[in-house]
Amino acid sequence: MIFESAFDTSLFYFYFLGGFLLYASLFAMIGSVVDSETDTQQFMFPVILPIIISIGVGLPAVESPNGTLATVFSMIPLTSPVVMMARLPFDIPVWQIIVSMLLLILGIIGTAWLAGRVYRIGILTRGLKFPIS
Repeated sequence: MIFESAFDTSLFYFYFLGGFLLYASLFAMIGSVVDSETDTQQFMFPVILPIIISIGVGLPAVESPNGTLATVFSMIPLTSPVVMMARLPFDIPVWQIIVSMLLLILGIIGTAWLAGRVYRIGILTRGLKFPIS
């Protein structure tokens, strides 16, 4: 069984909620920048790319959970929710879990702040969309 303890289950909920909040703020930032649905397509790829990369890294992380690739990508906030879920069933150092959690929290705070700033500047101040170029 993957989630053998309450600790594993709580980490799953933490990374699920953390990943959701991180990507929700990024998608909110995109929504406040563009005018129409067709414009969003060009901005979606840079946000979806880390998810695709983390799935690609998650597969080798199962084979080598303490490898360099898995360790590095489990510390990056955009990829840690997926990669840490692949690493958690194995014996990984507790300090890596703590550092990954702290960096994810800082990433959530940073992206939420940035999304709020882009929204405030782009829509509330001028009533116009935020210029990308």
